[in-house]
Amino acid sequence: MVKILITGGAGNIGSSLAEKLIQNNNYYVVIADNLLTGSLDKLPYPAANNLKFIKCDVNNYQDLAAIMLAHGFDYVFHYAAMVGVKRTLNNPMGVLRDIEGIKNVLSLSKNTSVKRVFYSSSSEVYGEPVEFPQNEQTTPLNSKLPYAIVKNVGEAFFKSYKKEYGLDYTIFRFFNTYGPKQSKDFVVSKFIYAAVNNHDITIFGDGSQTRTFCYIDDNIDATIEIFERGMFVNEVINLGSSLEISIFELAQLVIRVTESSSKIIHLEALKEGDMTRRQPDNSKMKKVLRRDLITIEEGIKNMINMQFSSLVNN
Repeated sequence: MVKILITGGAGNIGSSLAEKLIQNNNYYVVIADNLLTGSLDKLPYPAANNLKFIKCDVNNYQDLAAIMLAHGFDYVFHYAAMVGVKRTLNNPMGVLRDIEGIKNVLSLSKNTSVKRVFYSSSSEVYGEPVEFPQNEQTTPLNSKLPYAIVKNVGEAFFKSYKKEYGLDYTIFRFFNTYGPKQSKDFVVSKFIYAAVNNHDITIFGDGSQTRTFCYIDDNIDATIEIFERGMFVNEVINLGSSLEISIFELAQLVIRVTESSSKIIHLEALKEGDMTRRQPDNSKMKKVLRRDLITIEEGIKNMINMQFSSLVNN
């Protein structure tokens, strides 16, 4: 049986990955999460015999060592991190502590049976972009935000551990990934929740800033393919949609799809952390999936059907 550790596995992406992995009875999955931003409600239900949850602070070496030494994992998905623009801006020291988690995962992985570690980096490493689409080979390092700095440092650690100790890695640069398990303080969930309740939708600034939105199924399907087919070993890959939409257009789309009476309210623009554009070069991801990605409208409808249907129907 292949033993897999997912740190941060009670979050949106980690729990969705666990749910897909445990469908294979040859995989035994352990989720380690301190539940600071994750939730037990996101774990697969009913619980499977090949899934175990352990409350653990990955940034604490002893906590993590007890789990990794006891299980002898074959693979690790290191997804534990403090996430969310406002949350990370308000807790810069908490973000920096995630560097300890990165070091702990790598140190324990190289000293145990781990064959490859998968790291959840972020589109934030691109900072304010210097080219479009944003290619894995171009990282301008022009962002001063603690979250972006930590993700850049993390990538450097993974590459250095490969050179020094031969520990294989794959770095996923996640662009905005949304789905039914996403917390309501992230933009797509936040807009849908407001719209189905006919509350005002608030956006920062004029809403002209653009993002791309990747539905969770596309992220997970690509990840599983990369994992099982042994692809992109010791490489970086963007995981995200390449179709840009402005935040104002997103709000309009959510209102139209939900047939809401919500109004769009403009707040003062954020002073930092709200980049003007995001658009990945996702050519590698498309080759992995061998199909079209789910559109933002399709994804919104999926979320409404799975997460908000009772609110819509009422």
